[in-house]
Amino acid sequence: MMNFESVKNIAYLEPQNSFSEIAKDEFCKKYGINCFSTPLRTIKQIVDYVSANQSDTLGVLPVENTLDGTIRESLDCLISSENKNIKIISEIIIPVEYCLLSKTTEFYSITGLIATPRLIGKCQEFINNELPINLNLIEKASMLESAEELNNHNLTYASIGNKKIADNCRLNILKDNIHDDKNNKTRYVLIGNIETESTGNDKTTIAFKTNNKPGALLEILKIFLENNINLSYISSRQSKISEDEYIFIVNLDGHIQNPNIHKTIEEIKPITSFFRDLGSYTLLA
Repeated sequence: MMNFESVKNIAYLEPQNSFSEIAKDEFCKKYGINCFSTPLRTIKQIVDYVSANQSDTLGVLPVENTLDGTIRESLDCLISSENKNIKIISEIIIPVEYCLLSKTTEFYSITGLIATPRLIGKCQEFINNELPINLNLIEKASMLESAEELNNHNLTYASIGNKKIADNCRLNILKDNIHDDKNNKTRYVLIGNIETESTGNDKTTIAFKTNNKPGALLEILKIFLENNINLSYISSRQSKISEDEYIFIVNLDGHIQNPNIHKTIEEIKPITSFFRDLGSYTLLA
């Protein structure tokens, strides 16, 4: 089992300068991690990569977005991973914020905008209300390409990107929070083979399948009630193994080291057909 001092690499979802990389940076700052980072194309690649390098590698996964809901692939890949040592060890919420970026500092000189079609759609109110009616729009495939394209135009052009793009491309932020939905946030988790300590403000995530009999789920929920354990989240999804089976994912208040939590889980395990401890962790402020 590793610790934060021995971390040599952190994998996150590409592209670079994404909000996943911003989440990775925040995790590193909170835990004093100074290491290499590896952007990967898929969530499964991240889980597999961390599993194969469990002695020195962590991973960052998106798990929930306020607009799009639960990102099921992240927990599904953790549940199906053969390496049971890889668990959630921390979580953080990152606001999805976009800015108007340019080489100039003069907002009212902007006559052209370079951005992805997706971000143009997400910033419609700002574009319609605060930019010129005859705005020249140029579409690019990514935030980074949009920012780099500014080098091919005069100072009257701007792009849409996040603050990390602004820092890395040395651009000025003319306006921040230009996106339409101001409550858009994504929850990320840090995964790895690290045993967390109880902080008094933790939650534990478990996944299980019930035995195929009437009242099986009720029997398990009754155990939580009898042990006075609060469940903050519960969902079900169809098992990838059988269409007739469902996996339940539960967040409960408390750390696995808590004697009452540990006792409850030990009572539940024998009456499940599958059980997986996905980790005990705290939300970073």
